[in-house]
Amino acid sequence: MIFAQIRNSREPSNSALPERNPKGWEVYRFHIDAAIPYCSLTLSLLLLFFLATACNSTPPKDTPNSFRVALLTPGPISDAGWNALAYEGLKKIKETLSAEVSQVETKTPTDFEEAFRDYASRNFNLIFGHGFEFQDAAAKVGADFPNSVFITTSGSTVRKNVAPMRFLLEEATYLMGMMSAFVSKTGKAGAIGGVEIPPLKSTFMAFEAGAKSINPNFQVITSYIGNWEDIGAAKQATIALIAQGCDVIIPNADAASLGAFQAAREKNVIAFGTNKNQNDLAPSVILASGVIDIPAAFLQMAQSVQNHSFQGRIIRLGLKDHVIDLVYNPTLKNRLSPEAQARIETAKQQIINGTLSVPSVEFSPVQTGTS
Repeated sequence: MIFAQIRNSREPSNSALPERNPKGWEVYRFHIDAAIPYCSLTLSLLLLFFLATACNSTPPKDTPNSFRVALLTPGPISDAGWNALAYEGLKKIKETLSAEVSQVETKTPTDFEEAFRDYASRNFNLIFGHGFEFQDAAAKVGADFPNSVFITTSGSTVRKNVAPMRFLLEEATYLMGMMSAFVSKTGKAGAIGGVEIPPLKSTFMAFEAGAKSINPNFQVITSYIGNWEDIGAAKQATIALIAQGCDVIIPNADAASLGAFQAAREKNVIAFGTNKNQNDLAPSVILASGVIDIPAAFLQMAQSVQNHSFQGRIIRLGLKDHVIDLVYNPTLKNRLSPEAQARIETAKQQIINGTLSVPSVEFSPVQTGTS
């Protein structure tokens, strides 16, 4: 232990003289005028250390100025379809806008609301609910968090900070319906869906209309399995449809669609992909895919929120917006004659320029509010 005491001015100023106290301990007496330079040096070094630490420290990710985007999906992002596309969109936002992003899988309306509320309470700027089923929860939570924007990928609910993006996939399924009428030998096609919701029903309605535009007697038999994940159920539903004479199938059931493609491959019947380019999942039987460029749509939405140009409204995106497309499997395209391909291309251009109206299921009337 070191003690410093004021010394007599007649003693040498730079000395530290040991002495023994009554207990025999040796004590060094540092004089105050000798100690001050050392204290000043120590304080200066400490000040420099703290300044350097402050300058070199990295700000935490959760800063008030960071742009934060979250995604709620109804199924796994490994489904090679609907949810995988949404996750690709989230990653594109992160890479392009240097945003902080997060994703969670949610199953029930209670999950939807809890996840929306959790992200909004953590000041996420934009939160996607990936599906028609998220709109009620988005409107409810949006009323409590006006500074966050809630986007559902379908629906009709609109608020100042809540809006649906409608991907007009039915424009592509109409064209695939035309294809099915050209290639089918039985005049029957099977449609396998997950949950029976308006946007899904629209894709099948348009598919049937496209087929009937070529063959008025064409029949489409639809089967819903009631979920988005049961691959086995989708496979069995497809096998049952094939047993009824369907030699073309179109699944739209997210991850469960993989089961439909397995059945199509085993039974050697033509299939169509939906949402994502699924041609490579069963290249021996998938003739074409109706594709949604969800990553591009997500990025456009994120940019509008980031630059404060977002407005709550229904946002419709189709072939003319380059968000929907029809992608052929090049190895099977020759199943269609040049004449058939020409008719399909003509119909596509008519949809784009507005002279051909594709039928779809009417959603509930637009729900608007002041919140």
